[in-house]
Amino acid sequence: MFHMGWFLNYTLPGWGKDWSGEAARDWTSPDLYIELARAMERARFDYMMLEDGAFIPDAYQGTAEYYLAKANHAPKHDPAILVPLIMQATRHLGVIMTIATPYYPPFAAARLMASLDHLSHGRAGINLVTAHNVRTAQNFGRDVHFEHDLRYEMADEWIDLVKQLWASWEPDAVVADHEAGIYADHTKVHPVNFEGRFYKSRGPLNTIPSPQGSPVVCQAGGSPAGRDLAARHADTVVASVPGIAAMKEYRADMTERLVRFGRDPKDLKILFTISPVFGETHDEAVAKKKRIDATTVEDALARLSWTSGIDFSQFDLDAPLPTIKTDAASSTTLGMLQGSDPTTTLRQIAERPVRLGSLEVSGTVEEVADAMEEAMDEVGGDGFLIAGQLSRRYISEVTDGLAPVLRRRGLIRSEYTGATLRDNLREF
Repeated sequence: MFHMGWFLNYTLPGWGKDWSGEAARDWTSPDLYIELARAMERARFDYMMLEDGAFIPDAYQGTAEYYLAKANHAPKHDPAILVPLIMQATRHLGVIMTIATPYYPPFAAARLMASLDHLSHGRAGINLVTAHNVRTAQNFGRDVHFEHDLRYEMADEWIDLVKQLWASWEPDAVVADHEAGIYADHTKVHPVNFEGRFYKSRGPLNTIPSPQGSPVVCQAGGSPAGRDLAARHADTVVASVPGIAAMKEYRADMTERLVRFGRDPKDLKILFTISPVFGETHDEAVAKKKRIDATTVEDALARLSWTSGIDFSQFDLDAPLPTIKTDAASSTTLGMLQGSDPTTTLRQIAERPVRLGSLEVSGTVEEVADAMEEAMDEVGGDGFLIAGQLSRRYISEVTDGLAPVLRRRGLIRSEYTGATLRDNLREF
């Protein structure tokens, strides 16, 4: 069996695309996301992961024009507002919220996540990102962003402090003894007196112990530093490496890292991104995928510029691309440029089809289920995270079309058995 989740942003979905509905009007309302969450719960998914970013891109041509005109990576609303509404509308689904560690105080994050864990009776999770763009840094008062590997050193200390704050109340600190007139035993609530290289906090939290003890930790970094952070701290990982061979390498690499850090590899659930394209027939799905892949050179250059923070419009389209070094999303940028040799031109790179996730598959729901089953058998991973364009049609294709096929084959759960998100992740 494998786990299932959904990766999405609190942003305008599918602007200008087919079946996006009244996206320009509806995206600021929680209704679409609540509908998705309820459908995911009917399909017995493990969690929804809400990505985030705190800047408006302007790398391409030095202006935000393209990104705002296309509603591409902007605007975005704060997922912290959406998460409680989703939790209120569901009973079993985990909800993982992204927090950028360089710009969110550890005490505030620990308190927020513990509170959300109570609100959901143990279904909260935190996705650690280190923020990849200098514009984010400038929005939070810095002229330049922290260097890539330094960001991960900071994140390691950040989550260490957060975990100590979550543990600052002993599990039985709340006694609620009416006869003695004591709610909490003060001898079981402890300052942490944390003083590290980057962060400092006295503690303790002023929230009581959360149902999970500590909310689930998720991580999505693909660089060596990101993988180390995940191996030390995460309960689940989002992986977007391209193809079966890379998925196998990622799984083996993470297993080695987990063992090196003294952890049981079974305690980290690796979910690979997938954006399946469905059709009533195989040919219909393939034709739909070709339409999705259709992109302009400008779209590709803007995408590369957003990922790397480098303006790709400055390069000659018909000349070999110079060596690209970036302090932004380095592993993602390298993935987009992979397969390039010194003679590859930027135009050739820009005209490649957009890769949608680790496993690319188009077909009927049965064919997609076949591909997912075969991939998990080959890779030994733990499941998939849906990352396709959000629309009510696509929600139904996945939760009412694909999921029942997977369930009939015994590939995903039929019922929730755990009381918390961590319980459900560790069920198998």
